[in-house]
Amino acid sequence: MKILYTILSFYVVLLLASAHVIKDDYPITEQPLSKIAIHRSVLALHDEASIKAYPTVLGLKGKDVERVTVELKHPKPSNDDWIGIFSPAIFNASTCYYETVDDMQRVPYICSAPIKYTFANYSNPEYAKTGKSTLKFQIINQRADFSFALFSGGLSNPKLVAYSNFISFANPKAPLYPRLALGKSWNEMTVTWTSGYNINEATPVVSWGVVGERPMLSFAGTLTYHQNSMCDSPARTVGWRDPGFIHTSFLKDLWPNTKYFYKMGHKLVNGTYIWSKKKFSFTSPPYPGQESLQRVIIFGDLGKAERDGSNEYNNYQPGSLNTTDQLIKDINNIDVVFHIGDIIYSNGYISQWDQFTSQVEPIASVVPYMIASGNHERDVPGSGSFYDGNDSGGECGVPAETTFYVPAENRAKFWYSVDYGMFRFCVADTEHDWREGSEQYKFIEKCLASADRKNQPWLIFAAHRVLGYSSDFYYALAGSFAEPLGRENLQKLWQKYKVDIAIYGHVHNYERSCPVYEEKCISSEKFHYSGTVNGTIHVVVGGGGAHLSNFSDINTTWSLHKDYDFGFVKMTAFNQSSLLFEYKKSSDGKVYDSFTISRDYRDVLACVHDGCEPTIEGS
Repeated sequence: MKILYTILSFYVVLLLASAHVIKDDYPITEQPLSKIAIHRSVLALHDEASIKAYPTVLGLKGKDVERVTVELKHPKPSNDDWIGIFSPAIFNASTCYYETVDDMQRVPYICSAPIKYTFANYSNPEYAKTGKSTLKFQIINQRADFSFALFSGGLSNPKLVAYSNFISFANPKAPLYPRLALGKSWNEMTVTWTSGYNINEATPVVSWGVVGERPMLSFAGTLTYHQNSMCDSPARTVGWRDPGFIHTSFLKDLWPNTKYFYKMGHKLVNGTYIWSKKKFSFTSPPYPGQESLQRVIIFGDLGKAERDGSNEYNNYQPGSLNTTDQLIKDINNIDVVFHIGDIIYSNGYISQWDQFTSQVEPIASVVPYMIASGNHERDVPGSGSFYDGNDSGGECGVPAETTFYVPAENRAKFWYSVDYGMFRFCVADTEHDWREGSEQYKFIEKCLASADRKNQPWLIFAAHRVLGYSSDFYYALAGSFAEPLGRENLQKLWQKYKVDIAIYGHVHNYERSCPVYEEKCISSEKFHYSGTVNGTIHVVVGGGGAHLSNFSDINTTWSLHKDYDFGFVKMTAFNQSSLLFEYKKSSDGKVYDSFTISRDYRDVLACVHDGCEPTIEGS
């Protein structure tokens, strides 16, 4: 009876909505879901059309990722027919968000985008003739039930023909998708995860420890955000989806280089615990300056992709899964990952954050997954972002700074420093002002100046947009070969504090410069650098997964290696005098560019042009 009532209510709300005016178009962005003009949907239910999904209950064996079979029939099929997956399962006008009374008079049939979609003929090229198709979708636990809808009219003029039964996970509120991050002190690790439990329902905890000892229990803080936390459409309108509750626990006083086991859980009000179905593990960071093998992965612009062929795998992020899978394959040889901006290209479609944390869980649950802010996380006009576009689709940084922990003093200002063994990383936020005299400029100088180069000789500057050097086609057209004013404002800091390598994303390819200062190569060497630190090597590694960027035809004197392909960087510090840098392609994991740095501490201290400490004559 309850199911019948729900279905009748679904029809009633759709029919009531039919009298309202459709809203204006939303801008099309790189996010595939934005291709769907869901606000234009009209009701065209057909008695002979049907769509059925099974199994109806998922996760019975503790899995948070399942395959669902969908069978459909349509008496008037077309190659424009498509299937949308909606979650929550009820996706009619009752879910609309009203900011004003006038908005209530302009409600469309459907005002929430699906979480993914595919065309009905994806698995059956004869669908337009037979009107029948069977598809398989990969579904992850996203704290709500799901339904599948059949639309005709293509993506631009969707007509709802039929919708399915509801399916759900056995425990939709389960603690899921752990992601580790380095804390503010060297002997701290943070564990962040997502669940459906608010603090009035359950207390979030992490059980953790080493093998053979009694596990400890650490409590976690809980955050979330709301639709009115978003700054613009589509995040505030059709792209909105409840993000659940995001918990972070701080595991402190870790022993260096020690393997710890952990699991996330929630203590219910009745005293029982709900635990993650898996037990995870990580190795704690080395003591600062400790000489041991330390391996760091860096890339930008990964994005997310679908393993079931829906949405976007062959669309905007063709390399995303290759990069992800190469890192998973080599996870035992990785100590920390830096993803320097343009995390998932959700662009205002909030459902995609869950899907990305699921995609990278095999990496982020094992090693610290450190992120930086990019234009697709932060930029919204009038929101305080340095660049005045709407590349974030109205998110204005809120999902990024809430979903992932970074050891910043203010997570809304996404700059931070972090030490890992022999490395010091100064991570900038290019979406806030970085020019000389700004708050961030002062942070950058403090981060660079405070590095203990005896114990942490490898000084790395990382940022999303290219502030140094790039042969990108559009940068070349501008004549700047980087963000305008980037080098002018920051190169004296890089030179003064002898930054070894500056690494960027944003441009979707790979490029490496010579050690360069003021647009001139300081060394003629290309692969083996030794001695005095004179000039910084600038690297673009924005080919994590999103569509590739073209190079300019102009051959610059400072560019040593270019690759129009997907890939990532691996840096290996063997000791305080020896560093290996490698660029690997995502397609096969093989090395396609590399160099080494060998030097002594006195080489870091040596006086170089615009990098000398003041001196006076002694008596």
